[in-house]
Amino acid sequence: MQAAKPLFDYPKYWAECFGPAPFLPMSREEMDLLGWDSCDIIIVTGDAYVDHPSFGMAIIGRLLEAQGFRVGIIAQPDWRSKDDFMKLGEPNLFFGVAAGNMDSMINRYTADKKIRSDDAYTPGGLAGKRPDRASLVYSQRCKEAYSHVPVVLGGIEASLRRIAHYDYWQDKVRRSILMDATADILLYGNAERAVVEIAQRLSRGEQVEAISDVRGTAFIRRDTPQGWYEVDSTRIDRPGRIDKIINPYVNTQDTEACAIEQAKGEVEDPNEAKVVQILDSPRMTRDKTVIRLPSFEKVRNDPVLYAHANRVLHLETNPGNARALVQKHGEVDVWFNPPPIPMTTEEMDYVFGMPYARVPHPAYGKEKIPAYDMIRFSVNIMRGCFGGCTFCSITEHEGRIIQNRSHESIIREIEEMRDKVPGFTGVVSDLGGPTANMYRIACKDPEIEKHCRKPSCVFPGICENLNTDHSSLIELYRKARALPGVKKILIASGLRYDLAVESPEYVKELVTHHVGGYLKIAPEHTERGPLDKMMKPGIGSYDRFKQMFEKFSKEAGKEQYLIPYFIAAHPGTTDEDMMNLALWLKRNGFRADQVQAFYPSPMATATAMYHSGKNPLRKVTYKSDGVEIVKSDQQRRLHKAFLRYHDPKGWPLLREALERMGRGDLIGNGKHHLIPTYQPQTDEYQSARRKNSTPAGSKKVGNAGKILTQHTGLPPRASDGSKPWDKREQAKAAAEARNQQAARERAGAGKGKGKKPSKKPAVPR
Repeated sequence: MQAAKPLFDYPKYWAECFGPAPFLPMSREEMDLLGWDSCDIIIVTGDAYVDHPSFGMAIIGRLLEAQGFRVGIIAQPDWRSKDDFMKLGEPNLFFGVAAGNMDSMINRYTADKKIRSDDAYTPGGLAGKRPDRASLVYSQRCKEAYSHVPVVLGGIEASLRRIAHYDYWQDKVRRSILMDATADILLYGNAERAVVEIAQRLSRGEQVEAISDVRGTAFIRRDTPQGWYEVDSTRIDRPGRIDKIINPYVNTQDTEACAIEQAKGEVEDPNEAKVVQILDSPRMTRDKTVIRLPSFEKVRNDPVLYAHANRVLHLETNPGNARALVQKHGEVDVWFNPPPIPMTTEEMDYVFGMPYARVPHPAYGKEKIPAYDMIRFSVNIMRGCFGGCTFCSITEHEGRIIQNRSHESIIREIEEMRDKVPGFTGVVSDLGGPTANMYRIACKDPEIEKHCRKPSCVFPGICENLNTDHSSLIELYRKARALPGVKKILIASGLRYDLAVESPEYVKELVTHHVGGYLKIAPEHTERGPLDKMMKPGIGSYDRFKQMFEKFSKEAGKEQYLIPYFIAAHPGTTDEDMMNLALWLKRNGFRADQVQAFYPSPMATATAMYHSGKNPLRKVTYKSDGVEIVKSDQQRRLHKAFLRYHDPKGWPLLREALERMGRGDLIGNGKHHLIPTYQPQTDEYQSARRKNSTPAGSKKVGNAGKILTQHTGLPPRASDGSKPWDKREQAKAAAEARNQQAARERAGAGKGKGKKPSKKPAVPR
């Protein structure tokens, strides 16, 4: 992997003399107080401005400030006119535009395409403060305000929509967002390197149109430059060997005609040995090779070609060997340079060590920003994920090579949080990242890592070249909880349990000290069909982890529970798969509170499956095997109903489906049945999600027996991580819950009298 210029090695811009601002300014009045006559760079974002390293605008803004630039923030502007985009004046260098920490469509719509009633990144949690496809709208307004000022597009929405992509909400393939947004250049992935280099070059007078050699960028050009070798990947089926056509007009009896043919030259004998000549091949020069993908027009009209393009894209994601890609849109090409070089530990420490205020901008007053409340006492220790789950976009955005902070940097942030952040009670709510336990886990050999093209390091099993040593993470946990003023370190990030079981010492450390009553993990399913399409391990890995979890919890004298999460309606899932998952849930005593239905996010591999019915994890052809797809609203509702088999609202749908599947033996009023024969009145049942939600305005968290999670029988943890009730209350509530359940079963048995019990077994083998 080529070396990259360190982020801290650039010369500072002249405006460094102003020094760091308490907050990046959001108004002209703040600029005046700082002594600024203008901003060099203005960041436009769809999120409220929180000066915390979990928010993209804060990281990029503080990083550019450290380079000596004056950076302003326009947060959640009124997009209906250009006025809000002009309130800080004209930027000297460029507008940086991002939709926010989430894709704006996912932020606004549920998996069922219903409008969400709230927005966690907005003060007060209010919905409607950003437009659909915010990156596109914001870019257009910036150009309307100052047409000659470059627009640099970034953030996760731009990252996942940089190429022709399937849009779930319109049910069609859309162009690269770069085409629709009229931006000048797009930054994808971790954009720190790219944004610093572009800012420095623009400050030296370069034109944005001339910047075409920065990794992690996409831009529009007319043709492939000279000196580049183009690999054609615009088609799927390749023709076989073509035999030389015999001249049909030559009469072999005509000696004169044969003489003419012979005069054309000596015909080489294919069996004769020849001297091999080694010629220079541009194929060997990856930094001058570009792969031409099928054009936007082709993938829009041909779902199989779309799946093929998605496969090629995902095979070119390793920064060590990725080649440039190009895709024609109409008369122009959208060019994608290879992914950015991952940041070193020193650079990660540099980025996270900026002078963040760690609180929302004072302009919001006392209004709560839910996303900030969720992370304000958490610390991000790493970036990236090598899991490669097909439904997830972390790998596409952050990369599969883990980028780690040092112990010193992490400890320093915990101390700063302890000393500066209002409301800190001594509980760190999370010490993690995209995955809690991938910290400092990497390939054993950098050369192997550089050449690897596998989409996952842990599927179908853990790669033999992966170093699964958790010792550095264990040491970090011990250092963190030994800090004065720190009472508890919780781990709230998702845990990769198939990695964790490789280190029993880590599991023991985690269970003994860092679980606050329950731990969330994500098996996602129990059946091999959907798990293979997700690139997730089998349920056997979960069982191994569960045994270790329970063993170490018992040794620690703690009553703790696992909360498994599952996905409904994922590509590759049949009705039988969901039925078997429901039976597994009932056997293991789980009643899922939150049901996660598959959400086709832009550019994800599972989304390509959903759109095309093909599997891009293998070579895609028109004749390759298809993938079971759940698209109809009725089937999606059925799969969710199987996950919530205990909810009476879904019982009519489940009864009909089970009868159709020939599994009427699962309908009955015994404990071995999946669902009962009777149907309660509507007012007799309240959904688990609503029942377990804390009433609006209520400050009580631990009313025994009233606010229980269906997963564990425990109440939600208090916001500071403390346990809201003691063990006596816990036992009392559990007994009350058992009594209520027994009463319901007796009532059900009474209503089902006279029904002949089924003789078929309840659980299929």
